Amino acid sequence: MQFSDIIGQQEIKNRFIRSVHEQRIPHAQLLRGPEGIGKLGLAIAYAQFISCENRRDTDSCGTCPSCVKFQKLAHPDLHFVFPVIKPAGKTTVICDDYIADFRAAIIENHYISVNDWYARISGDPKQGLIYSNESEEIIRKLSLKTYESEYKIMIIWLPEKMHGNCANKLLKILEEPPEKTVFLLVSNSPDQIITTILSRTQHINIPKLTENDIVLALLRNAELELTQQDAVNVSRISNGSLLNAYSILSEGDENKQNFDRFVMIMRLAWQVGNRKDHASLKTLKKWADEMAAAAIGRERQKNFLTYSQRMTRENFILNLNHPELNYLTTFESEFSSRFSPFINDRNVEDLMKEFALAERHIEQNVNAKMVFFDLVLKVIMLLKR
Repeated sequence: MQFSDIIGQQEIKNRFIRSVHEQRIPHAQLLRGPEGIGKLGLAIAYAQFISCENRRDTDSCGTCPSCVKFQKLAHPDLHFVFPVIKPAGKTTVICDDYIADFRAAIIENHYISVNDWYARISGDPKQGLIYSNESEEIIRKLSLKTYESEYKIMIIWLPEKMHGNCANKLLKILEEPPEKTVFLLVSNSPDQIITTILSRTQHINIPKLTENDIVLALLRNAELELTQQDAVNVSRISNGSLLNAYSILSEGDENKQNFDRFVMIMRLAWQVGNRKDHASLKTLKKWADEMAAAAIGRERQKNFLTYSQRMTRENFILNLNHPELNYLTTFESEFSSRFSPFINDRNVEDLMKEFALAERHIEQNVNAKMVFFDLVLKVIMLLKR
């Protein structure tokens, strides 16, 4: 993968290129930022540039033996660590058990979401982990001499998913790294990484993609058959994430599911609070139970709660009569034009807090039925304000 394959992010590319030319490559770097902005692709392109045998001023050559292996993600000095889901009945699992799937997934789309990755390797809706025994594999791989390149490069995708024991052992390696070893940690949620690892890495904040970057990416995709205006509208709503842009364009996607769930909870909560509709309360209880079901899984539960925070914000802005600041799809806009008066300065802050608190509780594995039913009751009270 070359830098030219990555959309936008020219400032970050220049930083990486400069570090190689000046022979000042930090041994441990943390690429941090939201999902869907190209962090993993940047890490791989950086690794390829470091190892390229005939690098140019601004990119790897793409044709030397090292680059050819990198394009297949099969270079012997390139190692990956990523979250996986342990199959039922299996006591241990390591990343190499899934490395063929991982390579295929990244070659197919290096903007892959964590949910898409989990769906690819398992029908189980559990959250993935980097299990404790992975630390032994990391130590083993890094104890070996390099095969072909000057550097061994280890890319850790989503280190926030790392088991505590594994994280602690990684910390020791970061403190005293083997010679000519580069760690590239790629994180969507760096606040969930243990502080001792954070303190031993150089942080690189990867910015969201610009609207123009997303427009160009969408228009280049011939399969989408988008007009210029359609691409502009989607880019405004996507919040700097190419993944969000594709999700918005995908019919029957998770974005639409989250919208339907948001509409249901808000309509029923309003009816219970303002019309004393006890039938709606029973429906809300059923809704909470369905949201808590194992079939949905905690990642999608968290995605819904994140989406609800966005919709709460958008409806409040719409209620303030600033449509130029709104980022809504057509179906979201139709609903919000009627619903936005109920999101006001008396309840918007508390609604945001409750959705954020529920998301945090889901992340912490609190009982999902309790979380969602408590959320429902809070929303009923807040919509009465």
